[in-house]
Amino acid sequence: MGVFGANFPAMARGLVAMFWYGAQTYAASTAVALLITGITGNPGTEMFLGMTGVMWVSFIFVSAFQVYLFWQGVDLVKKFLNFAGPAVYVVMVVLMIVIWFKAGGGLLSEVGQIFSGGERSGGFEGLGSFGAFLAVFSIMVGYFAAVVINFGDFARFVKDEDEMKKGNLWGLVGNVIFFSFITLMITGGTIAIFGEYVANPTDMVAKVDNIVLTIVAAFAFFAATVGINMVANFIPPAYDLANLVPSKINFRTGGLITAGFGFIIGGMWVAVITQMGLFPFVNTLGAILAPVFGIMISDYYIIKKEQLSVDDLFTESAKGKYHYNGGFNGKAMLAWLISGYIAVGTVWPNILVFGLSDFFANLGGGGGYAWIIGASLGAAIHLAISKR
Repeated sequence: MGVFGANFPAMARGLVAMFWYGAQTYAASTAVALLITGITGNPGTEMFLGMTGVMWVSFIFVSAFQVYLFWQGVDLVKKFLNFAGPAVYVVMVVLMIVIWFKAGGGLLSEVGQIFSGGERSGGFEGLGSFGAFLAVFSIMVGYFAAVVINFGDFARFVKDEDEMKKGNLWGLVGNVIFFSFITLMITGGTIAIFGEYVANPTDMVAKVDNIVLTIVAAFAFFAATVGINMVANFIPPAYDLANLVPSKINFRTGGLITAGFGFIIGGMWVAVITQMGLFPFVNTLGAILAPVFGIMISDYYIIKKEQLSVDDLFTESAKGKYHYNGGFNGKAMLAWLISGYIAVGTVWPNILVFGLSDFFANLGGGGGYAWIIGASLGAAIHLAISKR
């Protein structure tokens, strides 16, 4: 993108993270609300933007707690994560065992129904088993891939490369496989027990109706959600904003801006954003960043053949390798705009032209292929125009 043009995808990543920060703040507040309701027996009455008084108190508390965490520095965030990670696993395993016990033999049959691509496959039944799997896989990749774009924000804290590789292997691959298994069993169990798909873990705990489990689970879900939120959705935009105008914005100021934006998004979550649907929301954010991933990978591995001049990455000199045209790589930015437009169009086909609208509308999957299409197009277009 160029030494100055790189700010555009960086800020796009920052804006996406701000949206997710608000969403995750709301998600963490549901755990606090579950705790308050479980202890007092009072769920509250609706007050503003679809949320009850209990929800607003919980949401404001979580927002303030997260600001406190980042204000104390990265070391406290790291200690908090070391507690939150194991805690949520313990609770999720216990919840899986409880639901499995209640569901009995009906659990495995419901899990099989989920894989069959039938009625209970999350809205992708028209695609068949493989099509539904590919669409959901793309949604999952789109959710996690955003962190890859600003991987340096996390890699800078590791001791060496071996430590980083181990963290990626167990923290990403191992974690996703194990957690997906737990989630699958719990999802199948909720259908078998309650006769409906229950997506929110706090709603599951509430339906189990056990005060001890409610209290323990509320603390664990709160800790886990806040921990993930701080790492994946708070630190990136704080750094991006600080890098955009370093003379006026430092890390703490960038954090406060992120917290303020996230508070607005989280406050509108129930009344506005959920009406759009969760999958379109996730897919749209993923579609914006997917081309950046494709451009970065193709540029580094194919065009530059894994050779970079580190010094030139950090110079504003017009003689620098990556200064291009006034600090902007116009070809890479054009590739991002074209592929990003089409990728977002897979979620919202009405914005597309030249027959693409009908094609993606008939493709199905609710835009679930947005990330795969965006990343592939970004790489292909960048290679096509940058090698000339």
